[in-house]
Amino acid sequence: MKIPILMYHQIDAMPPRGTPMRGLIVTPQAFARQMGLLKMLGYQGLAMRDLEPYFSGEKQGKVFGITFDDGYQNNLTHALPVLQHYGFSATCYAVSQQIGGTNYWDESKGITIKPLMNRTEWLQWQVGGMEIGSHTRNHVDLRALSPAAAWEEIAHSKTDLEQWCGQEVRHFCYPYGFLTPALRDQVAQSGYTTATTTQRARATVQDDPLCLPRVLVSGSNTLLHLLLKISTSYEDKRKK
Repeated sequence: MKIPILMYHQIDAMPPRGTPMRGLIVTPQAFARQMGLLKMLGYQGLAMRDLEPYFSGEKQGKVFGITFDDGYQNNLTHALPVLQHYGFSATCYAVSQQIGGTNYWDESKGITIKPLMNRTEWLQWQVGGMEIGSHTRNHVDLRALSPAAAWEEIAHSKTDLEQWCGQEVRHFCYPYGFLTPALRDQVAQSGYTTATTTQRARATVQDDPLCLPRVLVSGSNTLLHLLLKISTSYEDKRKK
C-alpha cells in the first residue's frame, strides 16, 4: 500500500516571481481546490496520528497524510477552515522555542519572514481537530550539532510542546530533511512514533517509520500534477 504524505509549508498569497523558495507557498485558493478534489475522488486526508494503523498494516484505505512544516500563522488562518470543511485532519510540526516567533532561520536566504503561531493559536489548531508535531527547538541543521546538543533539540522539543499542549507529541520532522543514522536513533530514543523527511516518494508499510518520505506540494503544481504525485509512481521515481 502506498501512502502519500503531503508536505506543505505556507498557505498564503503568492509572492512576486523571483522570490527565494517561492514554490513552498501554496495559495489558499489552490489549497482549497486540492483538498476538494481529493475529497471528491474518495480520499481521506489524515494527520500522522491517524495514519499510524495504516503504517502498521492494521488498516488499508484510500488515505493520504497532510503535514505542514514550521507552524506558520497562515496555516491556521487559511488551511484549518478548509480541513474542517472536508473532515480532514493534519499534523503541523512546531519549532518549540520559536512559538509566537518567526521563521528567522530563512532570513539569510532572502526568504520573507512570516509570523509563526503563538501558543493560543496552536491550541486553536489542536482544538480544531488537528495535531501538533515536533520540528526541533530551533529549526537547526542537526548534523552540525554535537550529540548532546542534538538531543536537546530533538527530545526537549517534545517535552516543551507536551507541557503546554496537554497531549503526547508522537511525531517528528527533521529540519531541512537532514538526518543521519545516529540522529534517527536519537529520534527513536526520544519516544517518537514517526519522523518525516524531505525525501520524495509515497510511504509504504515497509519504510522505516522514523525516515518517512513525503510528497512535496509546490505552489506551481496543477491539480493534474498533484493527482499524478498521489496516485501514480511519478513521485516514487524521485526516491534516491
